[in-house]
Amino acid sequence: MNITLTQKERLLLEDQKSHEELCIKKYTDYANRAQDPQLKQMFEKHAQHEQQHLNTINQILNGQVPAMNNQQGQGSQQGGQQGGMQNQQQSGQGTQSIKQIQNASTSGSYNEKDKEFCDDLLMTEKYVSGTYDITIFECGDNNLRQTLNHIQKEEQQHGADIFNYMQSHGMYTPQ
Repeated sequence: MNITLTQKERLLLEDQKSHEELCIKKYTDYANRAQDPQLKQMFEKHAQHEQQHLNTINQILNGQVPAMNNQQGQGSQQGGQQGGMQNQQQSGQGTQSIKQIQNASTSGSYNEKDKEFCDDLLMTEKYVSGTYDITIFECGDNNLRQTLNHIQKEEQQHGADIFNYMQSHGMYTPQ
């Protein structure tokens, strides 16, 4: 679907593009430096999702809004999407590995650098999700809002994955 973006939409999407680029850089860097193999795997998978988000944002900035399928509103655990978004098979594998992480025994000992990486990425995901919220509300086209909402839900799932990893490894205890 073709779209003509307003100046405000274009500026907000350019911001989202820079956020996605930073997320890719962080996830890739931290995946290379993380000590826990499960954490490395999660970071690598999230880096792939962030690349898909960047590809989608670039499509939109070029005037193309990816068509959404019926499962769009159900989040990254259940839905795939055309136009560069994750597919159902990748998502199912990611969810399965996250459940393995959640079921890992918690000894209370962890690598301090891994914790720093998780802290930084959790804070980053919170911020990026919030900026998507603003961008979504400023978009006039319903298909564009749906596409960005799908990305936002995936960002929230990334945050939940990090939170669950941290909690299951004794890195984070919400009070």
